[in-house]
Amino acid sequence: MTGWDGIARAGWSDHAAVLARLEAGADPERYGAGRPLHQAAAYGSPQVVAELAARVADVDAIEHGTTALWAAVMAGRADNARALAAAGADPWLPQLGGWSPGRLALAGPDPDLFPRPAAGTAGTELTPAERETARSGRELVAALGEFHHEGTGLACVAGIDADEAVRRLGGEPLDAQYLEDFLEDPYAYEMEEGLLIAGATTVPGGCVVTQPWGCTPATPGALARLTAGTFGYGLYANPKSGNQGSIARDGTVEAGDLHPGGGPNPADTSEQVLAGYLFHHRAVAAACAFAELRPTDDRAVAGPADRWVKLPDIDYWEH
Repeated sequence: MTGWDGIARAGWSDHAAVLARLEAGADPERYGAGRPLHQAAAYGSPQVVAELAARVADVDAIEHGTTALWAAVMAGRADNARALAAAGADPWLPQLGGWSPGRLALAGPDPDLFPRPAAGTAGTELTPAERETARSGRELVAALGEFHHEGTGLACVAGIDADEAVRRLGGEPLDAQYLEDFLEDPYAYEMEEGLLIAGATTVPGGCVVTQPWGCTPATPGALARLTAGTFGYGLYANPKSGNQGSIARDGTVEAGDLHPGGGPNPADTSEQVLAGYLFHHRAVAAACAFAELRPTDDRAVAGPADRWVKLPDIDYWEH
């Protein structure tokens, strides 16, 4: 037992409650398989962060490859990041993919979060390519904005427009009145019926095939047809298990079981770490960015689409 049983995320903001646990013997170094300071850095208050930072042996202790300061930057908690830096955490300690919390912050909304080392110090600046990636990523996130996408299936495809996407899928026009009625309440219809209705919208860089009520655009069969001679990213925002992603290239699904929006992983490349930071909790933006799409709003995902069509009744899990 570590003394943290039953604490919820919101509990890491309650300084009095956390202090009471610590005084009663809660371990400042252990929280389940992780560390309390990492939890507080991501979800808590600066007061709790400072309290825990003063009690641990190493404020830069590692959990799953990263420090608590990294967790604060990933969570967008500038207040907690400053508290950790004040407690001695090193903003420029390299971690995943060679990135440090300080370099990540340079790519985010608060590039002056930490004092800069002397000019020219290795690993403390962004390259021109990284600056452009960060700029375009922030623009994409802002353009998409906040919208509900749980339950949505998407195929983000480079280099083709909505008409070509419909042609590749074999989509057929829908009766106008039927479509109006269906879109008013798609969940009033049988699931099998809804899974054969999808929208396609042309966006800068390519197109998005969307199904706000199902997974069909993200299935292997749909992605294989859509990506002949090009590439794309399939996303299903599964209400039960979270965001599920896959990569298809030239008609072949080459990677699956991905978790867009979930943040960087220890084995990620430098480019993947940056993308994981820019699109943390932004799965739709991650899918669009991979396919080099630049939608100017959320219409391609949430509708109304350029074209709504009925898809052939085939097994989309085969390709």
